[in-house]
Amino acid sequence: MPIRKIKRTYRKTRYVLYKETLVDFREHFWAFIGSFVGMGLIAYLQYGKMNESDFVFLIGSFGASCVLVYGVIQSPLAQPRNLIGGHVVSALIGVSVQKLVPDLLWIAAPLAVSLSIVFMQITKTLHPPGGATALIAVTGGAQIKELGYIYVISPVLSGALILLIVALIFNNLTPKRKYPAVPILRKRKRKKLPN
Repeated sequence: MPIRKIKRTYRKTRYVLYKETLVDFREHFWAFIGSFVGMGLIAYLQYGKMNESDFVFLIGSFGASCVLVYGVIQSPLAQPRNLIGGHVVSALIGVSVQKLVPDLLWIAAPLAVSLSIVFMQITKTLHPPGGATALIAVTGGAQIKELGYIYVISPVLSGALILLIVALIFNNLTPKRKYPAVPILRKRKRKKLPN
């Protein structure tokens, strides 16, 4: 009997995992287009319009944000509040830690990431790429460290806003994709209301 139960549980688990990761071709297409345009705009601003030594727009955490904002648009971690708030909160934490502990990278790096997680949780803006945004503020090159708190405005806030605007456009072009996602609680309340 236990072997039979294990096999059934295995089959159910495999089915759920397969079903959850099964993505329609159209989803691949829109995720590609959205992320290509979003990152393309940021890269264009970085390398096409501005002198490379003037501004830094392209940071690595935006790549991870693209995965969430264009690839799993229904995730609570991909919603606009989390995208903008998570990056901004983490950038503020990262710059503050870099200024407080500039010479001890082995303390500054984990402190920036850990504090950014806690502050994103407190502000309800948890966005996993925010941890990378805080880490970049601490471990980035001299150009990023010279920006100080301007790092929060540009590249972080400006880049996150570009990703958000593109996500609002491309994630709503088809009826199957809706961004931002309507929270489950609101959906349930609507269903319970009598007509």
